[in-house]
Amino acid sequence: MGLVERVVFFMVLAALCVASSMAEVYKVGDGNGWTAEEHMPDYQEWSASKAFKIGDSIAFEYDPEWHNVVQVSYENYKKCNASSPIKTFTSGKDTIPIKAEGHLFCIRGVPEHCEMGQKVDIRLDIGVLADRATPEPPTTSAPAPSCSAPAPSPSVSAPAPSPNSSVYF
Repeated sequence: MGLVERVVFFMVLAALCVASSMAEVYKVGDGNGWTAEEHMPDYQEWSASKAFKIGDSIAFEYDPEWHNVVQVSYENYKKCNASSPIKTFTSGKDTIPIKAEGHLFCIRGVPEHCEMGQKVDIRLDIGVLADRATPEPPTTSAPAPSCSAPAPSPSVSAPAPSPNSSVYF
C-alpha cells in the first residue's frame, strides 16, 4: 500500500471513529421517561426539540408492569391502534438504534393512554436536517421520507411521509 493510500485509509478510519463517538442516546421524555402519569411530557414537543441522526439511539424507560412500547405503522399511530404491531417492547429499558432515514412511530399499547398523548414520532431526514419548532404531521400524499430531525425554526419544512415510510428497527 502506497503512502497516499495509507493516509486516505487512516483519515477515513479517524473520521469513522469520530462519527461513532458522537452518537447520542435520547431518553424519550427526558427526566419523566415514557409515562401516562400526571407529569406526562408532550412527546411530540420532545421529539421536535431533538436533532436525531443515524447512529443515535432512542431509549424508552418505563415501569414494565404498567407500560410498554409498541412500534406501529403511520396509520396505526394516527388511530392509536396497537393490534398490528411492527414490534413490541416490554423490558422497561428498551433502546432502539436509528439505522436509517424514516419515521419511528411508537405508541403505548393502551389506547386511552395513547389518545392522551403517550405516542411519539421519531423522525430522521438526512436531506432536511432542518430546524423546526414542531413536527409536521405526516400525510399520505407525499413522497416516502424519514425518522426525525428537529430543532427550532418553523421557516423550514420537510416533506411528509407516506404511510409506508416507517423505518423498521
